[in-house]
Amino acid sequence: VSRRLIVNADDFGASTGINRGIIECHRNGIVTSTSLMVAGAAVREAVALSKDNPDLAIGLHWDVVGEDERDFDLTDHASVRLEFQSQLDRFLELMGRPPTHIDSHRHTHLEDDVQDLFRELAAPLGVPVRGDGQVHFLGGFYAQWEWGVTELEHVSVEALQEILRDEVIEGWTEVSCHPGYLT
Repeated sequence: VSRRLIVNADDFGASTGINRGIIECHRNGIVTSTSLMVAGAAVREAVALSKDNPDLAIGLHWDVVGEDERDFDLTDHASVRLEFQSQLDRFLELMGRPPTHIDSHRHTHLEDDVQDLFRELAAPLGVPVRGDGQVHFLGGFYAQWEWGVTELEHVSVEALQEILRDEVIEGWTEVSCHPGYLT
């Protein structure tokens, strides 16, 4: 078995600056995949950019909390089902094809109250869901472990080299990242 790497950029469609960062990291860097926020402020721009970048795998970034941390009751399974289907339908409408994978903003799909249901909802698609065991997930390439505090050493060349050397395992590994510009 060999080691295979996916570098996934979360939050595609959230803003023009994030879209720009993701596309730049795909064209000139190592980003191979991204996750689309179908309710993002710049989602139409992201969809247009995806057409010019056909080698960029695009999955659904299910979002029920946003950056404003709005309330969403993950124990209300009827609402989870409805919101999953709504966002999947929007993805299909925008992209004209199914997602290559599924994950969620702030990893809400991994919460105990919803994890099993989320996997059930995604199963008919036959695509990996972050945390389902099909792909080893690494989320350490991230600069804001504390709200409002940026620590760039966590997203340095050295940090990435260490992750690639020490944490990528046999089979498929996903390294998650969050490239972007302020504007």
